Amino acid sequence: MEVGLSLGSNLGDRLQRLQQAKKEIMALKGVSFAAQSPVYETEPVDVSPADRNMFFLNAALIVNVLMRVPEMLACFKQIEAGLGRQAETRPNAPRPIDIDIIYAGNLRINQNGIVVPHPRWFERRFVVKPLSDVRPDLAVPGQDVSVVEILRRLADKHKVKLFAREW
Repeated sequence: MEVGLSLGSNLGDRLQRLQQAKKEIMALKGVSFAAQSPVYETEPVDVSPADRNMFFLNAALIVNVLMRVPEMLACFKQIEAGLGRQAETRPNAPRPIDIDIIYAGNLRINQNGIVVPHPRWFERRFVVKPLSDVRPDLAVPGQDVSVVEILRRLADKHKVKLFAREW
């Protein structure tokens, strides 16, 4: 099953955290590489005033996976913890790494705290822009238009600036 991931970091060596997260995801049994977007530096969204200057690095990583979504999520949570992510005491707090599932094949899941596709991916330029680089024509389950069309119509005006083509 093809899975689209959104990776983000706004603490520490942000690029190194993305690279390490990608390396650890690719080392998981049953995971193979399909595509990756460039890395973008992005303006934080829905953060406290104290965190507004803590810009993220974000990228999309597309993988093929031979495991179920709950198993995947557990693996991603382990990778996040290993890279220094702790339980957040406040919403959208700064973090060394964030791994979100944007979509998982044609699945639509909303049970046991798991929601796939990600419920707000299509509202956030920091997710839509990188995804449009690698899957512009994809219609993610629950959407009736392609990713590139969602980007074209997107109301979110937060800054998304190319940071690195290769990572």
